[in-house]
Amino acid sequence: MTYTLPPCPECSSTYTYQMDALLICPECAYEWVAGSSSDYAAEVRDSVGNALSDGDTVTVVKDLKLKGTSSVIKVGTKVRGIRLADGDHDIDCKVPGVGPIGLKSQFVKKVFG
Repeated sequence: MTYTLPPCPECSSTYTYQMDALLICPECAYEWVAGSSSDYAAEVRDSVGNALSDGDTVTVVKDLKLKGTSSVIKVGTKVRGIRLADGDHDIDCKVPGVGPIGLKSQFVKKVFG
């Protein structure tokens, strides 16, 4: 009978090990409780705390400079049909006039209606 530990929910490493009730990843140092039903099921929330989901429409709440260019995404720009993604930039979308880009949820606000 072999017992395999689940991979790390942060970096997907298979080299996890158990210490008491915690599972630990040696590659990224992430720790989580064994048997937890919500392993890394974090909700993505906008700048005011509204839960975001795939297909939502959001507006940009701050002028955002695009790295490597002189372009700026202006405050109030409406972005339709977002997709949630893992990582630092947790929203994948197409910004009008810019193209496909990754945004951080802390710089957007969900549009209702």
